[in-house]
Amino acid sequence: MLSVYDYGVIGFYFLFMLVIGWVCRRFIANTSDYFRGGGKVLWWMAGSSAFMLQFSAWTFTGGAGKAYQDGPIILAIYLGNALGFFFNYLLFAPRFRQMRVVTGMQAVRLRFGATNEQFFTWLQIPLGILYAGIWLFGLSTFISSAFGVGVGSTIVGTGLIVLVIAVLGGSWAVVAGDFVQMLILMPVTIVAAVLAISHVGGLDNFLARAPHRHFALTEGCRSQILYLWIIAILVKQCISTNTLMEASRYLSVKDTRHARRAALLGMVLFIIGPLVWFIPPMVSAITHPDLHALFPKMRNPADGAYVAACFDVMPNGMIGLLISGIFAATMSAMDGGLNKNAGVFVKNFYQVVLRPGAKETELLLAAKLTTFGLGLLVILAALAFNVGTRQNLFNLMQNYGGLVVLPYSVPLVLGVLIKRAPGWAGWTTVVVGFATSWLGNHFLTPQWIARVMSWPELSQREGGDWTLLLGVLLNATVCAAWFLGSCYFSRRRPAEEKARVDQFFKQMATPIDFQKEMGAGNDAVQFHTLGLLCLIYGSFIALMLVIPNPAGGRLGILFCMVCMMGTGGLLYWRGKRMQRAAPVAGGAGGKPEETESPMQLAGGKDDLAAARPDAQQRVPAKNDR
Repeated sequence: MLSVYDYGVIGFYFLFMLVIGWVCRRFIANTSDYFRGGGKVLWWMAGSSAFMLQFSAWTFTGGAGKAYQDGPIILAIYLGNALGFFFNYLLFAPRFRQMRVVTGMQAVRLRFGATNEQFFTWLQIPLGILYAGIWLFGLSTFISSAFGVGVGSTIVGTGLIVLVIAVLGGSWAVVAGDFVQMLILMPVTIVAAVLAISHVGGLDNFLARAPHRHFALTEGCRSQILYLWIIAILVKQCISTNTLMEASRYLSVKDTRHARRAALLGMVLFIIGPLVWFIPPMVSAITHPDLHALFPKMRNPADGAYVAACFDVMPNGMIGLLISGIFAATMSAMDGGLNKNAGVFVKNFYQVVLRPGAKETELLLAAKLTTFGLGLLVILAALAFNVGTRQNLFNLMQNYGGLVVLPYSVPLVLGVLIKRAPGWAGWTTVVVGFATSWLGNHFLTPQWIARVMSWPELSQREGGDWTLLLGVLLNATVCAAWFLGSCYFSRRRPAEEKARVDQFFKQMATPIDFQKEMGAGNDAVQFHTLGLLCLIYGSFIALMLVIPNPAGGRLGILFCMVCMMGTGGLLYWRGKRMQRAAPVAGGAGGKPEETESPMQLAGGKDDLAAARPDAQQRVPAKNDR
C-alpha cells in the first residue's frame, strides 16, 4: 500500500526529529531549561506546541472513526478546545506565566500546600502514563493499518523513538519539534481534505452523497442525550485546557504578552484544523461503507477511516508525509507529556523529598533518567491497552477523560480563581470526584436512564454518550460544589496558609518584566535555528517534486513545500536581522540581544525559590521565572 517513496519520506522524518533532539540539547544547562525552556521561548513556538500537545493520532483514528460513523458532531470536541484556549487568552495564560515556577506542581504547592503537592504528584504521574499509553495505542493502531504490521511491534518501535527525542532535548526539543511538526501536519491534512473532496466529485456531490445520519444529528441519538453530550464535551475540554497542570504550556514563554499570543495562536489553529481533519473519514463513509473488508484484522475498522480515504487519493510520497504528520501529532503529545511528568517527579518529589540539597548536574541527570523510565512505562501501558481493552478508541479516550481526569482537574482550575478555599479542598475534591465517578458508573447506567425515561433500550452510541455526559456533568457539578462549599471554612485557615496563598495570588497578578527578571533573551538564536530547520525540511519536500505523480499530486507537494520553506525563510531572515542589529542596540546603551551559543545564555542555579516554603518572603530566583 505504501510506495518506496513513502518509506523514504517517513525515514527522513524520524531522522530529522532525532536531529532536532540533538540540536536542542545545547540549549540545556539546568532543569529550568530542560523542563520549561528557561522561560525564554517565543510565543509562536509555545503556541504551536500548546496546540500540538492537545491532540494526538487518536484524532485520526478514534476521532476519525467517530466522524465516519456520526459525521461532524465530532467537531464539538475541538470547538471545546478552541473555547478553552480562548479562556487561556483572556485569563489563565497570563496567570500561569506569572506564577514564576518551573512546573505546574510547584504552583500546586504554593496554592494548596505540601500535602497536596505530593498527593497530586502521585496522581499526575500514573494518570499521565495512562493518557500517553492511550495516545501511543491510537498511533500504533493507525500505523498498523497503514503498514500492515502488528500493533504491538508498532507500539514498541514508535515508543522508543519518542523516548530518545524526549530524553535528548527536553522542553526545547518539544517546542521546536512541535513547531516543525505543525508545519508538516497542517498543510498535508489540508491537501488530504481537498483531494478527498475532489475524489467524490466536489463539495456539492460530497454533501449530496454523505450518509443521511451525518447531518441529521438526532437520527442516531435521542436529542436529549445528544445536546447534553455536546454540553458535557464543551465543559470537559474547557476544564482540561485550563488546569494548573497545563500551566507548563505557558511557563516556558518570555512574558505575559507572549503567553497571551501563544494562547491565541492555539485557539486559531483549533478552529482551522478540525474543519479539514474530518473530511477524509466522512468521504470514506461514501467510498468505503464496509471498512471491515478493508481492515479485517482491526478490532474497530472505523478507526481506519482516515487511512482508507488517504490511500485512495494521496500521491506517491504524500502518504509518507501524511503519516509523518500523524506521527507528529502523537509524538508531540507524548514527548511533551513525558517532559511534564518527569518535571513533576524531579522538581516536586526527588528534589523536595529525596535530595533537597541536590545540585543542578545531579537534577539534570535525574531528569533524563526519569524521562527514560516513564517512557518505558508508557510503552507498557499502550501494550496493556492493546491486549485488555474492548472499547473503541473514541469511547476509551473520552470516558477516561470524563471519569478519571476531570475530578483531578476541577480543583486545579478553581484554585487559580478562588482564594478563600482552604488547602484541604484540593485533595478532598479529587476524592469526592472519584467516588462520584464510581457511583455514577455503577448505578446511573444507560439501563437506568432508559427505565427512568421509559425509553426502549439505548443504542450502543447512546450508551457511550450517556456514560460520558453523566461522568462529566455529575463530576463538574459535585466537585465544584464541594470546592466552593469548602470556602465556608476559610476563616479557620492557619495564618501561614493565608500568607502563602495571598502571596501566590499577588504573584499571579504581577506581569513579567523580562529584562529585569531574566535579563537578555535568545530570540535571535530561536529565529535562526528554527528557520534553518524549516528550510532544511522544506528542501527535502522540494525534492519530492521529482517523484512521478499526476499534476494534482505535485501541486499538493508544492503547497506543503511553500508553507515550510516560506515560514523557514521568514524566520531565518528575522534571526539574521536581529543578530545584525544587536551590536547597534548595545552601543546605544540598550541591553543587546544575545547571539552566543545557547549554552552561554543559561542563567544561574535553579534553587526552587518558587516552590520552597520560604519562597513567600523573597523574590524568586532567576531560573524560576
